[in-house]
Amino acid sequence: MNKNKLKEFCASLGLKCVGIASVEVDKNLERVVKRRLSNGHVTGMEEKMIEKRMNPKYTMENAESIIVCAFPYYIGEKENSNLSKYCYGKDYHIVAKNSLQKICDFLESNIKGFEYKIFVDNGPLVDRNLAYKAGIGYFGINNNIITDEYGSYVFIGYIINNYAFYPDEPLLKTCIKCGKCVEYCPGNALLGNFEMNPKRCLSYLTQKKEELSDEEIKILTSSNSIFGCDICQDVCPHNKNISKTDIADFMDDIIYRLDYEEINDISNKEFKRRYGDRAFSWRGKNIIKRNLELLKEKSDD
Repeated sequence: MNKNKLKEFCASLGLKCVGIASVEVDKNLERVVKRRLSNGHVTGMEEKMIEKRMNPKYTMENAESIIVCAFPYYIGEKENSNLSKYCYGKDYHIVAKNSLQKICDFLESNIKGFEYKIFVDNGPLVDRNLAYKAGIGYFGINNNIITDEYGSYVFIGYIINNYAFYPDEPLLKTCIKCGKCVEYCPGNALLGNFEMNPKRCLSYLTQKKEELSDEEIKILTSSNSIFGCDICQDVCPHNKNISKTDIADFMDDIIYRLDYEEINDISNKEFKRRYGDRAFSWRGKNIIKRNLELLKEKSDD
């Protein structure tokens, strides 16, 4: 099986941004991760064991290659939205895992003894680094991976497997370094050198369970978002004139706004029933309600 046949099958699923990353340990990434740890630029959601973040063989001993896929989700602008664009459609964890499973089923039927492990946002490896290594996109100063066709509005999923697909090469590109993302970041989380302090990121703060400080509340209420943040992507020149997704689950039955009255009036159980298949539901009703209340308090002042 060559990787062209694999990519043809992925294209039949609507996945155009697919590449192969090697299983070699990236020493440069190791330096980056250690620097972030020493600077305290971590959220606590990352894999604790550094070796597992670097080396896929800690996760799958017989790993020979990593299939990396980008899932575009941009559907256009929605007026009065208070949710990040990645939340509009069905939960990307569900959508991406379903597609990755179809890829694995295809490979199982064509490769004897094919073994694999699927990850979407829940794996130990640094997925954006994998996307870069696989030639899917290049880094923006805002830390996002930028693809040529879909900009940075993509989710990343990967398959660690025991088949030695020939790896792709990183793109010889970088963002234009205009600095708009740094200028407009409400929490000044972006440091301008392709590094960031995630604890000051508005998206992180909308999901933080611990009590927010006055400074964090100020950052959170600087925009209308109650979950996630798109500002650094919305101002990015690389996201102008990009293609919209054609993945049905991201286009159909969209939700781009939640109202305080509704969330306040329903139980936790009802919240899960209504929104359990949405990416914004994972932190539960109370975090959403808190954020809505903070914005309501600000508007009432």
